[in-house]
Amino acid sequence: MTILMAGCGDLGTEAGLRFAALGHRVVGWRRSPAILPPQIQGEAADLRSGNLPRIPADTAAVVIAVAADSPTEEAYRAAYLDGVTHVLDALERDGVRPGRVLFVSSTAVYGDAGGGWVDEGTAPEPGGFSGRVLVEAEDLLLSRLAGTGTSAVSLRLGGIYGPGRTRLIDQVRSGSAVVPQDVRYTNRIHRDDAAGAIVHLVSMAASPAPVYIGVDDDPADLGSVLRFLASEMGLPEPPVGDAGPARAGNKRCRNSLLRSTGFSFTFPSFREGYRDIFAGNSVRHP
Repeated sequence: MTILMAGCGDLGTEAGLRFAALGHRVVGWRRSPAILPPQIQGEAADLRSGNLPRIPADTAAVVIAVAADSPTEEAYRAAYLDGVTHVLDALERDGVRPGRVLFVSSTAVYGDAGGGWVDEGTAPEPGGFSGRVLVEAEDLLLSRLAGTGTSAVSLRLGGIYGPGRTRLIDQVRSGSAVVPQDVRYTNRIHRDDAAGAIVHLVSMAASPAPVYIGVDDDPADLGSVLRFLASEMGLPEPPVGDAGPARAGNKRCRNSLLRSTGFSFTFPSFREGYRDIFAGNSVRHP
């Protein structure tokens, strides 16, 4: 079947390569398609624009995996709200009804839960514009696909780390890392597991739920992660102090629903994932 990757950066490319390895034709939309690997049929497209390429008539699934150009509300609305709108408009324009459209969202929709647990049944309470825009995009996807025969799926990913995504490693190595004075839970997923979850939810035989949380098994406190990284690199433990406001809110996200579909993690915790990064076993896609 044909899979359209609407947005084909690092995560979209990794997912696209996995779809291709399963024997599917993969079309990748991005502004610079020439740098895509040969397994993905690249087409020049800017999802912020309403002028998108024709969608193959046999497209069985669409994955919308975009990223904002800057950390501003305007950029987020252009990437996520305009992006979803224009992809759905293109599907209607071309009369294509895929079985599923999966939108890559974020656990930022939950905001701060004071260290408590959240799951797909927890009402979103975004603490900033990024989470608010993502909730709007999820709702837009769900409402526009209602009654069309196309399943709308939002995959709320935790913080993605992996090859080339080494912010915490860099902080520890530079000596700028600070362990928060209070326990601050964090939620993450390795890039490869995020791509694997996309492929799994698009390909599985069972009808998908409208929302899944994509995080690993260990919503670890930030201090434990920083100390682990320091130990792995043979460096002193970072000092305890004022680490500033939490980047993604203090919460613990459950992945039970995703796991109930039969998905299994290559990197069930940050320990396996970061060790894989240190081993240099994968690369970031341009």
